[in-house]
Amino acid sequence: MSQRAETIERSAAPAADDGRGLRVGLSPYLFRSMVVGMAATAIVLHRATGGRARPWRFAKACGRMVARLLGVRVRVLGLEHVAAGGPFVFTPNHQSHLDIVVLLGHLPGETRFAAKQELWRHPVMATAMDSLGMLPIDRQHPERAIEVLNRAAADGSSFVIFPEGTRSRSGALLPFEKGAFVLALRMGLPVVPVVCRGTRRLMPKGGRLTVVPGDVEIVIGEPIPTAGLAYDDRDALSARVREAIERHHTGW
Repeated sequence: MSQRAETIERSAAPAADDGRGLRVGLSPYLFRSMVVGMAATAIVLHRATGGRARPWRFAKACGRMVARLLGVRVRVLGLEHVAAGGPFVFTPNHQSHLDIVVLLGHLPGETRFAAKQELWRHPVMATAMDSLGMLPIDRQHPERAIEVLNRAAADGSSFVIFPEGTRSRSGALLPFEKGAFVLALRMGLPVVPVVCRGTRRLMPKGGRLTVVPGDVEIVIGEPIPTAGLAYDDRDALSARVREAIERHHTGW
């Protein structure tokens, strides 16, 4: 290598590091501003159209845009497993707020996310969540959560329900709650195991919304049918889904 080329390479490396550091430093502000902007626009679209289709398409586009702006490259594996269309109950592992962004942007079709009821305490956030058809889940009262899911299932939507109920700080799978599986059994919907890989490494719990650029994979498993199963099969169904997730789960 010539002396000039060596000089250019040495000077370019710090510049690249500086650019990456700036992006990481700005990532919490970008993340918050994009979420607020998406929420406000979704509310306007919902009120203007009276439906969820346009707000949902906008939200999905925002999910993909946020990932790109943050330097997150998303690869989806297993789309062929859900190519025939739903509705499904998607059951992803949960390690990071980034899970929601990448799943919103890249899972196929219009899906309704179940989220902790505490998010509805903020009026603007509550209106935005309602505009997108998100479902408030009271984790202290599972029977109320099941009632919410049952009412929502009547419109034929697919659902995204994190069976762990909250984000894992260590990366290890937490115990599964039963709501997703009870809903799937009552509605006769197939359960689709989903694994998010890389999100915890790029945006760990407790990191104050800081995102490090990098690669994320979404692995969509084969649907597990529930036809012919009963309420008493919920534990066995949960175990099958957990086993399917563990095959691809990395903890990062």
